[in-house]
Amino acid sequence: MVLWLVPSCPSLRTLPARQFVTGNVLSPHCRRNIRWKCTTRPGIVPCVSTERTGLRVFVLSDLHTDYSENMTWVKHISIATHKKDVLLVAGDVAETFKNFVQTMSLLKDRFEYVFYVPGNHDLWCRWEKEDYHDSLEKLNNLLDACKRLGVETSPMAIDGLGIIPLFSWYHESFDREEEITGVRIPPLEMACKDFHACKWPDQLSKEGISLAQYFDTMNNSNQNAISEIQRTCNQIVSFSHFLPRQELCPEKRMLFYPNLPKIIGSDFLEKRVRSIHSVEGSNSACHVFGHTHFCWDAVLDGIRYVQAPLAYPRERKRRMNGGEDWLPFCIYSDGQLADPLSPCCWSDYYSANPRTPHVTKLAPWVAKYYLNRKIL
Repeated sequence: MVLWLVPSCPSLRTLPARQFVTGNVLSPHCRRNIRWKCTTRPGIVPCVSTERTGLRVFVLSDLHTDYSENMTWVKHISIATHKKDVLLVAGDVAETFKNFVQTMSLLKDRFEYVFYVPGNHDLWCRWEKEDYHDSLEKLNNLLDACKRLGVETSPMAIDGLGIIPLFSWYHESFDREEEITGVRIPPLEMACKDFHACKWPDQLSKEGISLAQYFDTMNNSNQNAISEIQRTCNQIVSFSHFLPRQELCPEKRMLFYPNLPKIIGSDFLEKRVRSIHSVEGSNSACHVFGHTHFCWDAVLDGIRYVQAPLAYPRERKRRMNGGEDWLPFCIYSDGQLADPLSPCCWSDYYSANPRTPHVTKLAPWVAKYYLNRKIL
C-alpha cells in the first residue's frame, strides 16, 4: 500500500492510551505518554517451536522486495528450517516482474509448499521493461511464473488442512462508515498510486465495483476444489491480499489518510470468505490478509483474521514490532491454529475497546499532522 501526500504508511508506531484519542490537540501529557509507549512497548516474539510433530503453516504479506533491504531479508530466511513447511504469501511481493520471480524462487527454495495471491503492487506496470498491454496481462504472466516455479495459486488440501487462496480487488463502496469532515483530504486519485501504476481494459473501471467483481469471479473456477476441501477437511485457512471486513482496519479518525477504507477491501470477498467458513464460523476457521501493513490478529463472528506484513523498511525502523525478527508467522502447527500474534497494537486495542465509527473527531496524532500542514 503506497499513499501520496501522507506519511509513508498509515500504520502508527504505537497506539496512545484510550483517553488520548478524542482531542484535536496533543497535550504535553499525551505527548509524553506517546513517547514512552513508543520506546517501551514489547516487540512480537518469534512463534516457531524447535520441536515439530506435524504440518506447519506460515504466513507473510507485503514483502515489497523492490526494496533491497527486504530482498536481503528474504535471502536470509533459513534454507534448512522450513524444508517441510508451508508458506502463504498474501500479496504485494514486488512491483517488477524480475523481483517477483526472484523472490518467489527464493521462497520456494526454502519451503516445501508456497501459496500466493496477487496484491495491487504486483500488478503495477509503470517501471516494467516489458511493455504490458495492461495489468491483467501482467497478472497472467505472474501466474504463469508461479506455475513454472511450483508456487500454488489454487486451493489444496495438505495433511487434512484446507488452504484456499482467494483473488480479490477493492471497491470504494466497501467503506460504509461515517466520513471525516472539517479537513481537506486528498482525493483517491492523488493519494493512491494504483490509479496511475495499474492499467486496465476499458470494460474494467477504476471506479465502481467492476474490478472487485472481476477478480472475485476468478475464484469460480476453483469452486469444485473448494467444495471438496469443505467436505474432507476439518480445518481451513483461506487468504487474500485485500480485506474482507472494514473492522479489520482502524477507524478513519485514527488514520493519517482517513479515506484509506475506500481502497482496501471487497464485499465480494467477505461473501466468499463466509461461504467457505460458514456464516457462524468455527474454532478452526481462519482468514489471512495483507495490504494495510497493520499487524492484526482478531476473531470476528467466529473467524480468526490475521495480518503479518513485512512492510517497508522505513516502517519497520519506526515500529517496535518490525518484522525482521518474528516473520514469517506460524499460523498452524500440531494439527491446530497457533497461538495469537502478540502484541498486536490495533487488534489488541479493539479487543478491549468498542469500535465507534460515528465519532469523527480526529485522533491527536492525525489532527497534529493536518494542523502542521495548515489543511485543517
